[in-house]
Amino acid sequence: MKNISALTFYFASVISFVLANVLKDKNLSVYYILLVAGIILFFLGVLKRIRTNK
Repeated sequence: MKNISALTFYFASVISFVLANVLKDKNLSVYYILLVAGIILFFLGVLKRIRTNK
C-alpha cells in the first residue's frame, strides 16, 4: 500500500464508478458494492495525497 500513488487510487475509483453505472440495471448488489469501493478508493487517494504532502 505504501508504494501505490494517490493517482492510482483516483483512477481505480473512477473505474469503479463507471463499472457501477454500467452494471446498475443488471445487478443491483454489485452496483452498491462497486459504489462503496469507489468511495473508499477515493478517500484512500485523498489520505495518501495528504500524507505525502506533509
